[in-house]
Amino acid sequence: MRFAPTLSLLLVACSAGTRATAPAPDAVPPFTAGVVPDSFVVRLATSQGEVDAMIRRAWAPHGADRFYELVSVGFYDRARFFRTLRGFVTQFGLAADSATNAEWRGKRIPDDSVLQSNRRGTLVYAAGGPNTRTTQLFINLRDNARLDAMGFAPIGEVVRGIEAVDAFYTGYGDGPQGPQQDSIARGGERYLAANFPRLDRIETARVVRAWFPPAAAASQSDR
Repeated sequence: MRFAPTLSLLLVACSAGTRATAPAPDAVPPFTAGVVPDSFVVRLATSQGEVDAMIRRAWAPHGADRFYELVSVGFYDRARFFRTLRGFVTQFGLAADSATNAEWRGKRIPDDSVLQSNRRGTLVYAAGGPNTRTTQLFINLRDNARLDAMGFAPIGEVVRGIEAVDAFYTGYGDGPQGPQQDSIARGGERYLAANFPRLDRIETARVVRAWFPPAAAASQSDR
């Protein structure tokens, strides 16, 4: 495998755990600025099966907050895993709808410090330089510790369903012959369905469990 080109392409993308403090209510509330769980589980219902990812603010607060917000508004529903490289990463985070991509394209978040290594199964934002993270993430398919020094901060990890991630389609490869991010941003699902129909997708992404700080948990239970 040639790592240098792969790492370069990853960089030009557009764009120990916390103890639970209180159980979530039956219905996990939507994103509210300033009220985000300490940790939460996102269930990705993918074309290969369910994948549960535990996200922890203690690892990367800016990234965790943005992911909670995006999942809350349904951003990742029907989004494809448009770049899956066997034994390296699988990348997603361009919406199925082009108008949604345009809305979020410039909404960058500050970088987080790298507190966890890019080990197999961790969920990490793609970036094109300092403070450029927006909506795109990748799941490490192997231990990629070399990404730590490059500033890629894991926000959580797959805790169930890694075998589904391993089964994602890899046949389109990378580079000019594969899906192009600018074309995905402009054409969304129509572009991918017409040109790369075998790419796996996220049918839905939902927060199924959340642990809030004590004060926030009490506020939610009073509603």
